[in-house]
Amino acid sequence: MTALPAEHTRPEDEWQHILELQHGVAHRSDIPREFVRDIERSVIRGTWQRASRDVVVNHNGPLTAEQKLWVVVKAAPQRSALAGRTAIQLSGMKGFESDRIYVTIPCGTSMPRFSDLEPVVHYSRYLDLRDVNPVAQPCRMRPARALLDAAAWADTDRQARAILLAGVQQRLVRPEHLTEALPRRGPCLRRGLIEETIADAEGGIASVPERAFDEIRRQWGLATPARQRVVKRQNGRFYLDVDWEDFKIAAEIDGMPHLTVLNWDADLDRMNEIAIEHRTLLRFTSYAVRHRKSAVGGMLHRALTSRGWRP
Repeated sequence: MTALPAEHTRPEDEWQHILELQHGVAHRSDIPREFVRDIERSVIRGTWQRASRDVVVNHNGPLTAEQKLWVVVKAAPQRSALAGRTAIQLSGMKGFESDRIYVTIPCGTSMPRFSDLEPVVHYSRYLDLRDVNPVAQPCRMRPARALLDAAAWADTDRQARAILLAGVQQRLVRPEHLTEALPRRGPCLRRGLIEETIADAEGGIASVPERAFDEIRRQWGLATPARQRVVKRQNGRFYLDVDWEDFKIAAEIDGMPHLTVLNWDADLDRMNEIAIEHRTLLRFTSYAVRHRKSAVGGMLHRALTSRGWRP
């Protein structure tokens, strides 16, 4: 909690500072002794409200979004923290906002009942300061752990993958932060998918085994392409991940979206150069190459046959 300047150390000032910092939410342990009876009377009169057994709010109306977060954190057992999509949203991540409040509490503890709130509660044995940021207000998981949790709790594999890649793309974390935090999470749903996605964020096409694409090609009996073909232009050179030069078809395997507008602009330039070469460019995610082989194979087969290839 932020300390008050020396000239504002009266109990009244300290108590007001707590309420301002916590958006009007207070645990009974926050309340200075000289104000306890006043707060109890305010709750009885109905000018304040009790949000849980030990947590009060300094008005009697609906709770704001910020107050709901504070109520959950204050009511939770010690060492608890806002987690998953709630924590990454508070850390500034865009695109995966949720009205649900996710909180992780230590194993062997329990959450109290709330009058209106229904937080999504998870349990963990791994809640040390490497993953929990006690300085953040309200207390929450650090971004790497929060992203891993959000991916594990996602509704679908595709959503889990998107959350992790977006976290790297929006620069909340670097891939190595996710790699370093993953072992501390303990048992983890989708661990294999999460490890694959982190590898994609680190290396793109380099993280996709060639045998995964070759397996698709063999299953569908496709012509053998060139890999990593160098195409030279007046303004430089670029590479094609997979190229069927005789049929003017190329394929790209993307580990993750580009991180910056400049990279995106360069990528569009490269795609235009490919079009000038009269090639058709097909793009697949590394996830699709690994896990949606039939869909990828079918598209490649239709593209090649449309250009005159015959099995």
